Amino acid sequence: MKKTLTFIIALLAASSMNAQILYKITGKDAKGASYIIGTYHLADASFTEKIPGLQTALAETEQVYGEVNMENIMQPASSQKMTAAMMLPEGQTLKTVLTPEQFGKVSAFAKELMGVGLDNDMVFSQLGKMSPRALATQFTLLLFMKNSTTPFNPANGLDNFFQMQAKQNNKPIGGLETIDFQIETLYKSTPIERQVEELICLVDNKEYNLMMVQEITKAFYAQDLQAIKKAADEKLNNSCDSTPEEEETLIYGRNDNWMKLMPSIMAEKPTFFAVGALHLVGERGMLAQLQKAGYTVTPCK
Repeated sequence: MKKTLTFIIALLAASSMNAQILYKITGKDAKGASYIIGTYHLADASFTEKIPGLQTALAETEQVYGEVNMENIMQPASSQKMTAAMMLPEGQTLKTVLTPEQFGKVSAFAKELMGVGLDNDMVFSQLGKMSPRALATQFTLLLFMKNSTTPFNPANGLDNFFQMQAKQNNKPIGGLETIDFQIETLYKSTPIERQVEELICLVDNKEYNLMMVQEITKAFYAQDLQAIKKAADEKLNNSCDSTPEEEETLIYGRNDNWMKLMPSIMAEKPTFFAVGALHLVGERGMLAQLQKAGYTVTPCK
């Protein structure tokens, strides 16, 4: 389960700088002040009104960088690539990669969430060729929305907000990763067998999954980095937990790659970085790495 949440969610930061998700980066060879914010896939953009210092940060910076340039994803060729990556290989369906027992579990779970299961021909025609990981992502979103007590509109998510603001203000937009890299990392780096295991972990631990998503959501809206980290680090102590190798692929290795790019980006222009908040936390988190590299990292008030 923790693995599924780690993939879908992406959160957080370390050290004594909790109760804040936006940080100012100065010093070294940075041109002016840059900023980095931790985002959350299940947070609504209306939350931006409650983030201290955000309007100043957006006004002071001259360009916005996300994990990937969302405008590129919306291009037809890129959109087709992403859609294809979320599908099983040609000739396979959920009925061929799941056992009959597993398929029954997943179908029953779909019926709980949507009112109709995968045994419905129309539903299966739409979802039956999705990879287990892509389906787990959709299920987690539906589970959250069905039980959420906080406002959330997928069309008004926090992840896209900052790039949309940049576009409206004619500011350049960049990505720390290419679309091809994200496709490989998020969808193709994990064998189908492991994806099946993740999906069944989600289904078999529905109440636990929901509790964890709700805890992380609550902590994010409180801007409590340590609480988010604690929730994201919860383990079931079984095969549902992510392995160190998986965390390296999904989180820490990407942090290291971004740290190689950010200094030259900040030296060019004051930049606003928006990445999943889990990438901010820990000894190899972006906040600690920026400090270690000689930058001053200050929580915004």
